[in-house]
Amino acid sequence: MKALLVLILCAAIVQGVIRIPLKKQKSLRKTLRERGLLSEVWTSREFDLLQSCNNPETATEPLYNYFDVEYFGQISIGSPPQVFTVIFDTGSSNLWVPSVYCTTQACLEHARFKPSQSSTYKTDGQPFFIQYGTGNLTGVLGVDQVTVQGITVQNQVFAESVSEPGSTFQDANFDGILGLAYPSLAVDGCTPVFDNMIAQNLVEQPVFGVYMSRDSNSPEGGELVLGGYDTSRFSGQLNWAPVTVQGYWQIQVDSILVGGETEFCTQGCQAIVDTGTSMITGPSADIQLLQEYIGATETDGEYGVSCSSLSYMPIVTFVINGISYNLTSEQYTLQEKAVTFVSSLVYGH
Repeated sequence: MKALLVLILCAAIVQGVIRIPLKKQKSLRKTLRERGLLSEVWTSREFDLLQSCNNPETATEPLYNYFDVEYFGQISIGSPPQVFTVIFDTGSSNLWVPSVYCTTQACLEHARFKPSQSSTYKTDGQPFFIQYGTGNLTGVLGVDQVTVQGITVQNQVFAESVSEPGSTFQDANFDGILGLAYPSLAVDGCTPVFDNMIAQNLVEQPVFGVYMSRDSNSPEGGELVLGGYDTSRFSGQLNWAPVTVQGYWQIQVDSILVGGETEFCTQGCQAIVDTGTSMITGPSADIQLLQEYIGATETDGEYGVSCSSLSYMPIVTFVINGISYNLTSEQYTLQEKAVTFVSSLVYGH
């Protein structure tokens, strides 16, 4: 199964197309389950999510969205380059990596940026804080060159985390996050990396595309294309949906059908397209009802079905900009060992 996401920023540009290979790694959910930490994180996530949703002044990027991320890429910061594995995340706008001055266990488990070893580093000094669904991240802003697949962005403001409390970042397979959402979503007014690529004429078009492979036997997870998109990654016509709010990549969903019958979003609803998660999220009551419709049952905070039930489960259809996108049971579930876990299990608001 191939999926293509194409997003556009409105600006004028010229120059190159950048291809960043994405790699698959063990998901955070699997890692947490193996270490016996999943139920603990799940409980704290629900509590913190309620806190963050009720605080409109807090910059909120719910980390629960990353529990099943399997697609990562590499960037470098500084001169000579210091390499980091990051999530290319359309659900946030900031770039951050751990700092060498961070001594929490989460930082010690990952690559850390060393300012003194970069000849192009400049001190900003402004404090940095993000409240996540399962904790928070604090640090300080710095300025340096950032290289993505051979293309170097000059004077990029990024965050160096100096405190990453809790175990979520510790167990994650990534060092940091490179946000691809709109500048209005950025904490401390930092210009996102892709916007700086546009301003510095480093990309051919103000467009990027994300291809994610679901071939579990392939070592390649997919590809991020900055400055264009690859027509060989999809078949048929490319459909476009207008952005309704320029913060997240937010779009209008016309309706959601189960088995051909309209069940949710009957008057239309707003949704975001987020490369930082492979989960379908929504209001708790609707998600619980959807689980009932497809025959899923709850165990230890997760909804699951028997793999033998896949052939009997209904098609779930998302109607976006007048076009129907049909998902079969194999496409809206995550298959692990002898149990198939339903992908649309995450609570929202």
